[in-house]
Amino acid sequence: MAMAQTDSAGDLAVDILAALSKTETLSSSADLPNAKFSDLKAALDRLSSRSMVSYKQIDHDKILLEPEGQLIAQFGSHEARVFEAVRQALEGLSIADLEKTIGDKSVTKLGQGKAFKEKWISKGKDGKLVASVDSIKDVTREQLKAIQLTHDCADAKVLAELKKRKLVRLQKDISFSIEKGPKFALEIVKEETDLTDEMLATGSWKTAKFKPYNFDALGADQHAGALHPLMKVREQFRQIFFELGFEEMATDRFVESGFWNFDALMVPQQHPARDVQDTFFISDPKEADKPHAEDDNDKKDYDTYWENVRAVHENGRFGSIGYRYNWQQEESLRLVLRTHTTAISASMLHKLASRRGPDGRPPPARYFSIDRVFRNESVDATHLAEFHQCEGVIADYNLTLGGLMDFMTVFFGKMGIEDLRFKPAYNPYTEPSMEIFSFHKGLNKLVEIGNSGMFRPEMLESMGLPKDMRCWGWGLSLERPTMIKYKISNIRELLGHKVDLNFIEKSPAVRLDKD
Repeated sequence: MAMAQTDSAGDLAVDILAALSKTETLSSSADLPNAKFSDLKAALDRLSSRSMVSYKQIDHDKILLEPEGQLIAQFGSHEARVFEAVRQALEGLSIADLEKTIGDKSVTKLGQGKAFKEKWISKGKDGKLVASVDSIKDVTREQLKAIQLTHDCADAKVLAELKKRKLVRLQKDISFSIEKGPKFALEIVKEETDLTDEMLATGSWKTAKFKPYNFDALGADQHAGALHPLMKVREQFRQIFFELGFEEMATDRFVESGFWNFDALMVPQQHPARDVQDTFFISDPKEADKPHAEDDNDKKDYDTYWENVRAVHENGRFGSIGYRYNWQQEESLRLVLRTHTTAISASMLHKLASRRGPDGRPPPARYFSIDRVFRNESVDATHLAEFHQCEGVIADYNLTLGGLMDFMTVFFGKMGIEDLRFKPAYNPYTEPSMEIFSFHKGLNKLVEIGNSGMFRPEMLESMGLPKDMRCWGWGLSLERPTMIKYKISNIRELLGHKVDLNFIEKSPAVRLDKD
């Protein structure tokens, strides 16, 4: 019942109804062989939405010949061509003569091996190839010719062998089985899509037939921009900090002096973190100015702070015995790409020391930052030279380590992370210090999720903060929770030139407190 087709999906719908009026079932592959798939699907969806037809999609694999398979179906298999060339040469052929006769070195090599295996040819006493039988049956050619006609193969072993030899390939073929629907008719009644003022004025809406809404239909792709998964997780972190009353710190200084990045944080100048193997140093200019007032309203005593930091490092001050070495100003002024956002935290705490609350003392404060930091590390599946650090700082009076552990339970609990474990650790600028772990059900093991501690008294008192003011600090990377949330095993699939833009566009919104 094959019929001529038009390019219009609308005309095709009419043709489908006309053909279906003469039979109970239509097969698109047999009855509509020339219809474009897109037009056919659009016509069927249009008729199905009106209950005029019903249809089922039928998926099956169609077998097609590869170019080499097409040549074999036309001229014969490699082994048959080798046999025929040898048979026609009554005195036999040398391998060189066989290649000249067939004209294709690849066909000669493959066909010769197969012909020997089938015992169609053999080597004579003079080393030439001779025919061992009078005639052969070219089974491979017959199989391929049958597949060329039917696009099917009943014998799975034969199909597997032909695929192995790369003579055929499977292609997904979609067809439809079409039947009459409960509202089948030969005429498609126009359905209105909008209720207009003219319909209301004339009353024609009473007899008009309206197209039902399809709430399952997808909207048109707007090709809109998309937030990177890191930015989605970052926004969730920001909201958690804001809910807990934190103030976001300005983090636009990617280049810091060694003073703010290391010395103010009690990192000694001989510490391995200050080596070129771990830190990116700026070559031009190489040095920064000493800390100084940023504007006329900045009344902080930077000279005293500079001297306090130097004294703590060299001989100790504020109860500390110091590192007892000759502190170098040149090393402190070297410019680096910041290795952590704690450099920003130190600057903010120094500013806090000059502020006064109602009681005349620096007021309690809560700060956070989320931004990029830089480490001179080898790039692998879990490390990049550039990553994001999320950091929180709470400054208040009479804070305790137990209070920090309790607050960490609240903070990470808002991300759905529970059952925390704490392990003693070392940081130059916090004492005591703790690594934070949580059991990850997906990985079935404890996973380190952050680092924390209480800032050292000599670090805070050097800034001018009161002796009884304590400061909690903690940090974690932004990349690790993002990789866990989106099930990414290689960080280079999250950042860098290997990132799949489709993944960026299709990645779902994130809820840290939901699985």
